[in-house]
Amino acid sequence: MKKQRSTPRSPAPDDGLVDALVTSAFVTMSIINRIGAAHDLSLSLIRVLGILSDRRPRMAELAHYLGLEKQTMSGLIARAEKRGLVERAPNADDGRATDVFLTSTGAKVVKQLQVQGRRALAPLLERLSASERRQLGELLRRMLDADDAEGAKGRASS
Repeated sequence: MKKQRSTPRSPAPDDGLVDALVTSAFVTMSIINRIGAAHDLSLSLIRVLGILSDRRPRMAELAHYLGLEKQTMSGLIARAEKRGLVERAPNADDGRATDVFLTSTGAKVVKQLQVQGRRALAPLLERLSASERRQLGELLRRMLDADDAEGAKGRASS
């Protein structure tokens, strides 16, 4: 049986963009992991704190948003509660549901993480002009807003 030679495919027009997005995600996650390690925070807990910085979701919503099982989410929140970063309370509209929210200590930690993250990312962003940074921010928000809309459609139909 003859081996077939693989023919190199020509790159799709967006391959360079996809590669750049993936690489930027890896670099960003590395920075976030490093900052988290300095605070003894897992990436999952950093994500939780970031989400809670501007909202008070139900446990089930938080688990769904993070793609975690309810049991895993409960353990993560329990550990964060022990550290005084978050609290749980019954949902005002549905007594069966539980809300999760930041404590004042948790809010302070989030502020520290944000400051350290901005400082760590500054050298990368400073390679761009002010107008390029503004444009990049607008494009990323538009791209992610479209993703959020698609995710909301998927959640509504399930």
